[in-house]
Amino acid sequence: MKKNTLLDSYKTIVDSINKLQLKCISDNELLDRSNKLKEQALGGIETDKLIIEGFALVKEAIRRTLGFEAYDVQLLGAIALNNNNLIEMQTGEGKTLTAVFPAYLNGLYKKGVHILTFNDYLARRDALWMKPVYEMLGLSVGFVQEAMERKEKREAYNCDITYVTAKEAGFDYLRDSLCYDKEDLIHRPFYYAIVDEADSILIDEARIPLVIAVSTEEKGNSLQRVSSAVRVLKPLVDYKTDEYSRNVYLTETGIEHIEAELGCGNLFEEGNIDLFAQVNSALFAEVLLQKDVDYIVRKDKIEMVDEFTGRVAENRHWPDGLQAALESKENIEIQAKGRIMSQITLQHFIQLYDNLAGMTGTASDAANEILEFYGMEVVVIPPNKPSIRRDLEPYVFTHKEAKHKALVEEIEKVHATGQPILIGTSSVKESLYIAAQLSNIGVKCQVLNAKNDELEAHIIENAGTLGAVTVSTNMAGRGTDILLGGIKGEHREKIKELGGLYVIGTNRYESIRIDKQLMGRAGRQGDPGVTCFFVSLEDDLMVKYGIDSVIPRRFQPQSQEEPLSNPIFKKKIAQVQRIVQGQNSDLRRELYKYSDILDRQRQHMYNLRMEILNDKFEDNLLQDNFVKLHDELKQKHSEIEIQKFIKNIRLFHMEQCWADYLEMVSNLKETIHLEAISGKDPLREFQMRLVKEFQLLQEIIEEKIKEDYEKLENSEITFDEISERCTPLESTWTYLVNDNSFFDKVGMMLLGMGGGAAAVAGSVAAIAITVEAVINKFFRRKK
Repeated sequence: MKKNTLLDSYKTIVDSINKLQLKCISDNELLDRSNKLKEQALGGIETDKLIIEGFALVKEAIRRTLGFEAYDVQLLGAIALNNNNLIEMQTGEGKTLTAVFPAYLNGLYKKGVHILTFNDYLARRDALWMKPVYEMLGLSVGFVQEAMERKEKREAYNCDITYVTAKEAGFDYLRDSLCYDKEDLIHRPFYYAIVDEADSILIDEARIPLVIAVSTEEKGNSLQRVSSAVRVLKPLVDYKTDEYSRNVYLTETGIEHIEAELGCGNLFEEGNIDLFAQVNSALFAEVLLQKDVDYIVRKDKIEMVDEFTGRVAENRHWPDGLQAALESKENIEIQAKGRIMSQITLQHFIQLYDNLAGMTGTASDAANEILEFYGMEVVVIPPNKPSIRRDLEPYVFTHKEAKHKALVEEIEKVHATGQPILIGTSSVKESLYIAAQLSNIGVKCQVLNAKNDELEAHIIENAGTLGAVTVSTNMAGRGTDILLGGIKGEHREKIKELGGLYVIGTNRYESIRIDKQLMGRAGRQGDPGVTCFFVSLEDDLMVKYGIDSVIPRRFQPQSQEEPLSNPIFKKKIAQVQRIVQGQNSDLRRELYKYSDILDRQRQHMYNLRMEILNDKFEDNLLQDNFVKLHDELKQKHSEIEIQKFIKNIRLFHMEQCWADYLEMVSNLKETIHLEAISGKDPLREFQMRLVKEFQLLQEIIEEKIKEDYEKLENSEITFDEISERCTPLESTWTYLVNDNSFFDKVGMMLLGMGGGAAAVAGSVAAIAITVEAVINKFFRRKK
């Protein structure tokens, strides 16, 4: 993490910017000076030679168009961003405005600047808000929304500065990877990006694969029988979970019950592999995935709740088998299975940019990881005004009921004074429970959770008004400031006298950064504020990671209503958080080793496709190996038609074979952890297998192309029939895959194959074939 010595050097630049007074020049003169800077940029002059005048122009344009002065700390942050760093700026310090400076400066090079936002709402809001600044200086600005047509998106991406979510930019990249004509591409080469809410995107969601798929007719209707058989299984008798309820497996009795119900014979026979996977998925969905905690049902669809934010994860699915099992569990129509045509993790997509910067309120705790994976130092920007927020010691209870009772009493007491309160919960279920308890005692509250996230910006803006009580899943309203007194600032001074916004957390999270994000809601821009956590030893973090195992036996508490007074509990909770955060960081590093080889192969396929689209790939297969056919085609078709025919056949088989390859990799991930049982290194085996299979993939593509030429030569298929088949896919859809299943398995390999290790391996996931099940399989085969 960069130290204050770096900020000192930045302050010298800030002083030079402030000395350049531009208030006396006209708007036209301001534009002329900006155009001259643009000429220098296009002439190859680097940004560090243009930064002083460029930032001074932006500062003046902000004053004229938006009516306020940029703070020196915002200039410090802007300089750090321009130097490809990740800045940590506290909530309310003006990150949106800070990003305009480097966006403008890099926009002068006409290569495209992307500001990657957290959601569509922020992309549109920030683009329209900052548009007058850019336009006064002669640059164009656009924004991309998920529902836009490709033509609209292309126009937005062709602007000098584009506001877009990281996910949608990634999805558009995948859509480009299926194009058959370079005129259909909407992305330019990736030049410079500023990632907003960077820790969430670069760390928490980094490993999530973005997927583009084509619908198939195949549906999981057979799952209904499996789900019915699983639904009547009895806990402890037919199935067991590990001590932290992160894995579930059938007992011998359960296996016999399933075999009898389905009439399938030995469930572990090779012919029952698919059925075994369905049983595992159905069991996991039935036992471990909770409605209104892990997912919600809305408009007859399953919608996943993000494990970090507690909000609906837009357009995200579990892997097909588990998604279908959930749909069956909730008696919802099982959707057609999609065939994945291409995919890329957010991490690998963001690494495509030549220049990268980021900003967030919480990055220090992930500084090493950010430097390792993205090459960005974390620079902590001091607040414009010193923070006077009070962070109270957490209350620790033995059980949830005592915690919730004390929590409601605290809210009632504070609400009576008029001090605004924001309660951050871990799930939809908990937010509804707390709201109901408050309603019972006559305290009105606004509920902001995964079920009404469309209203989040409006609700969160008013969470700082006198007497307001807002119950929210942890990350709701991110990117929207909570102003004391609301937008109108009513009773602002009285609210400050009461202590400002009071933020209460109902759980500690796996990542300390998530706790800090919630705490950062209070005390913005030097305002007063208070934070406090109410936790219990029955909370998910404590149960999942076994708080009992780190508390000495002599301190093990008896159930009580009052909070625990011994400071050891607070220390041990903090210790568990640090351990878990470190383990998750290690797991992400290990997962990267698995995903990196696949991404390099994907990049090879993408680059080859771009070569073909740009006529840089010499394809002589037809003319060298099918001379007679080539001559016949030349008699019937123009050279342009033949070249398009050759190009499209190759593109078609590349994408189809790549889809088959991704399915093979997905299947391999399901079993690669079992290599550890035989003493092999699963990572090495995985990498060796992918190298071998990728070489085979190239051969298969060539063979498939030859087969088409042979069929055409033998009149088994016509030129027009091949041409009609080898066209862009008409119906594709994009989504994110919750890949926690593989996360868990890698965790088991990294930390050991025992039950305790499985518990530390990650969060809710599709079921793995446990060691016990593997032993069971071989034992039953011998019978």
